[in-house]
Amino acid sequence: MKLPIPLIALTLGVCSANSSYAVDATRAPFGTLPDGTAIEAITLVGDQAISARIITYGATLQSLILPDRSGRPDDVVLGYPDLTGYLTMPQYFGSTVGRFANRIAGARFSLDGTTYSLPANDSANSLHGGTRGFDKVVWTVDEITSGPVASVSLSYVSPDGEEGYPGTLNVRVTYSLDETGMLTTSYEATTDKPTIVNLTHHSLFNLAGMESMRSILDQRLMVNADAFTPVDTALIPTGEIRAVAGTPFDFRDSHEIGSRIRDASDAQIVVGRGYDHNFVLNGGTTDEPKLAARMEDPVSGRVIELFTTEPGLQVYSGNFLNGTVAGKGDRIYRQGDGLALEPQVFPDAPNQPEFPSARLDPGDTYRQISFYRFSLTNER
Repeated sequence: MKLPIPLIALTLGVCSANSSYAVDATRAPFGTLPDGTAIEAITLVGDQAISARIITYGATLQSLILPDRSGRPDDVVLGYPDLTGYLTMPQYFGSTVGRFANRIAGARFSLDGTTYSLPANDSANSLHGGTRGFDKVVWTVDEITSGPVASVSLSYVSPDGEEGYPGTLNVRVTYSLDETGMLTTSYEATTDKPTIVNLTHHSLFNLAGMESMRSILDQRLMVNADAFTPVDTALIPTGEIRAVAGTPFDFRDSHEIGSRIRDASDAQIVVGRGYDHNFVLNGGTTDEPKLAARMEDPVSGRVIELFTTEPGLQVYSGNFLNGTVAGKGDRIYRQGDGLALEPQVFPDAPNQPEFPSARLDPGDTYRQISFYRFSLTNER
């Protein structure tokens, strides 16, 4: 039996001996846009050899450092070493995605009898908020704190009609790291007109670390879902809620990600080129975060457990990484080099009324909380 070792027990201090805080936040430049706009990086550093760096471009988690079983720290999220990559080769690495994460069929939806047209940036469909979604805007740093919990809060005001969406949307995302090494992402949004909102975090994890860049296919995954939403050839949900039992989508018991990913007898694996599907999380939408997934690398010992308030989890196995993108350490990113675990409402929810609603009305507040708990296994 594999028992988790909480990272708090490692006490691999990385904060200054003079620091009065368990977790510190620092602020530094991270390049400039072509128009001269300065981009900043805020790094949250704990005393467990854990740190998270967030940049204001896209409210992006640019780096997440975790120690392995031997105490060696390494970055476990795909991305770029500097701003240039995020501008020239956008792949949503670590970004805050919105206004609507995932796909909307036909790049349109109706709300209260009015049809809204969106940019078709994924064939005939709209993906991740359109041509210039929240991953491609500069967020404002509202607050930075250090203490038992270090955090950075960032905001963005999306004007009425931006990327075709109705209503002025005021959005706030907070990244926080506590003294146990737990990373939390929390989102809030308000609107002045009825609209739709579906935000998510889009890190691609590889728990082997960026130095080794072993494939995720030998890493293990558990997803707390009895069902998933099958898709058509454009990766739009068909509307069916299908049981995972007896399919390659059954991750209720932890097993290797790659053990069924090439099972061509399942049409959904063929359509998705692997996993690029929404899982229907047990418990649905909740006020308090519930366990959604557990990812483990037996070699390094690193474990991530994801808890979320959201009803769905998009599991994406990096199928569109085709060896043309060079990331951190001049590593070429290929299919299967990262796994995204994206908490959200279901794809195409505005066009499928039987799915959980993405509607937000004036006077209401959109809220989402997800947190990532890190630990180590004591067995290979």
